[in-house]
Parts: sequence; structure tokens; C-alpha cells
Amino acid sequence: MQFCEECGSMMVSEDGRMVCTSCGHSEARDEERAARFVSTEEQSDDDVIETEEGANFEGKPTSDDVTCDDCGHGVAWYTIKQTGAADEPPTRFFKCKDCHNRWREYN
Repeated sequence: MQFCEECGSMMVSEDGRMVCTSCGHSEARDEERAARFVSTEEQSDDDVIETEEGANFEGKPTSDDVTCDDCGHGVAWYTIKQTGAADEPPTRFFKCKDCHNRWREYN
């Protein structure tokens, strides 16, 4: 990634030159820097947290400090996802191990 020397905005590569996305300043592309740049071409879904209705919670971590509102069972699978701003606590999604009821907690 290269930043504009004039205004500090991010630059993009266009026809072999680096062009500022804000002020339009252009300069020669630094080929040595570009060769060191590593881009991601493929993403693994190993760390993806599935939270939709049909998500499979079995095999996820379990929590025994919860109580299911439907059956009163005290153990549930859970996943954690940051659903709000970065300075807010993550949301915990639960699935009861007994009746499979789903719910969420925000702190």
C-alpha cells in the first residue's frame, strides 16, 4: 500500500503509475515495494462463525453458566460474534443442548 506524499490519502495503481484517490497526484510505482506486497487470493472458512437459523452448533464450545428459557437446562453450545461497534462487547449465540432452543446475550 502506498500513500500520497501530497495529502496522505491511499494511492491506487493505474496503468503502471500510482494515483492518489483524493487529490489525483501521481507518481511512479515502486516496483520493489509492490514485489514485497502479499495479497490474499483465497480465504479459509475455518474461523467463520455461523449464526443463522440452520447453523450447526454441535461441536462448538459449551457453557454451563446459562439457563435455557424454554426447558431450564443449564448447558448450551455457544459462539461469539462482534455484532456491534468494536468498543462494544461481543454477542454470544447459544443453542440449548437439551431442547435446541436458540438465544443470544449481549454481554
